Amino acid sequence: MDIVNIIGSLAGGLTTIAFIPQVVRTWKTDSAQDISLFMFLLFSCGLLLWLIYGILMHALPIILANGATLALSTFILVLKVRDMLARQRRLRSADQRTL
Repeated sequence: MDIVNIIGSLAGGLTTIAFIPQVVRTWKTDSAQDISLFMFLLFSCGLLLWLIYGILMHALPIILANGATLALSTFILVLKVRDMLARQRRLRSADQRTL
């Protein structure tokens, strides 16, 4: 492995690892309320484009880093949407009880 790929692998690994605490916190607290859906959608689209770029360029560090981070980001998005739907159900239920 040449120095360029080593640097790319380290950069990708560090940025992916940096994302893990947010995933763990969201999972443990079972709440994604404070997470911006719009930001994560934009972020995930960017990761998808980087992944496609890495595939087209045959750049393994880009493929691995963005594929892994996209998986983590998708997990956060699923938790966010689940959280939003649960909150809507609770609000509807509370509204029906007050009628």
